[in-house]
Amino acid sequence: MKETDKDMNVPFTAYEYTMARFERTIKRLIIVLAIAVVALFASNAIWLYEWCQYDYSNVTVDSSDGGNANYLEAGMNGVINNGEGSSEEAGQEE
Repeated sequence: MKETDKDMNVPFTAYEYTMARFERTIKRLIIVLAIAVVALFASNAIWLYEWCQYDYSNVTVDSSDGGNANYLEAGMNGVINNGEGSSEEAGQEE
């Protein structure tokens, strides 16, 4: 005898149990999704706060022989300029 759709009935209690389980699972997934979104925004906010705390200052690299030296101007978006070295040794040699 071949089974048809009429012969494959599911008991109502089994259906209700399955639906209740799926509802609990969906609620848990929604909670996990909300926590993940909040964690994403929090991590980005913390990263931006730390990024803004960086101290942009001019860093000068002096030449060792008192000649020309390259230095970076942080206020000029990383422009490298070439100028005279201002090391203490260069002033003592002259």
